[in-house]
Amino acid sequence: MTQSIVALLYGPDQPGIVAKLAGWIHERGGNVLHADQHLDRQENVFFQRVEWDPIQPCDLSEEANSFKEMASMELGMNVRMALSGDCPKVAIMVSTAGHCFHDLILRVRAGEWDAEFAGVISNHSILEEASRSYGLPFLHCPVSSANKPEVEEMQLDWIRKQGVELVVLARYMQILSKEFLEKVGCPVINIHHSFLPSFAGAKPYHQAYRRGVKLIGATAHYVTEDLDEGPIIGQDVAQVSHRHGPSDLIEKGRDLEKIVLASAVRRHLQNRVLVYRNKTVVFD
Repeated sequence: MTQSIVALLYGPDQPGIVAKLAGWIHERGGNVLHADQHLDRQENVFFQRVEWDPIQPCDLSEEANSFKEMASMELGMNVRMALSGDCPKVAIMVSTAGHCFHDLILRVRAGEWDAEFAGVISNHSILEEASRSYGLPFLHCPVSSANKPEVEEMQLDWIRKQGVELVVLARYMQILSKEFLEKVGCPVINIHHSFLPSFAGAKPYHQAYRRGVKLIGATAHYVTEDLDEGPIIGQDVAQVSHRHGPSDLIEKGRDLEKIVLASAVRRHLQNRVLVYRNKTVVFD
């Protein structure tokens, strides 16, 4: 299958950017397949995702590098390049809840995304048998406050050796240290309920039930050293009523978590997310 080239870029807005970028592609015999742009008028920053088919026989990496050099040197853009056929290696980190874990694996096995799971890291052994049944290596790393630095070093060493390009926290109930995030060398995506900061701590759905909430939600975001404050990739909500007990809220919340996390991972793998400062521009 012919690969296309994808560019994600942002920088100061100026007249003629779209024409300049499209012209560069067409001058080399390329055909633009998709192009989407956004202008943040508050910051005067231009964002674009453009995907094109080179058509002419060429070295795709060389053409991508040439485009990046032109956009950065001539237009002052920050640029990230990718190829449509890339198949990144992904690691899942999970604790005991398996709903997101199973959903992600089955989506890849069904061919929904171009990705390869390198394996599973967990601080519990509950999902080891399920991981093995999927043919995935399972790294069991019990974590305590006393051994956390050593365990994170072991996890980082495994991630590096596997060549992981994305880590997904599929309900991994441990806080990753600043040192881990500095050394991991790839993006980390997390999913959690959207009750924060109102219902922090244990049993948030029970707390929400006692307050009589009418909406529950889920948020997927990139992980930063600021707990649960990284750039948001996706969110969704569901309406609930007085008829829904804590178990109903938990069930609906898990469904939302699966959908929102899967959508965030898909958008990332398809190179549709641009991070700017502490927020994202998502090209759907």
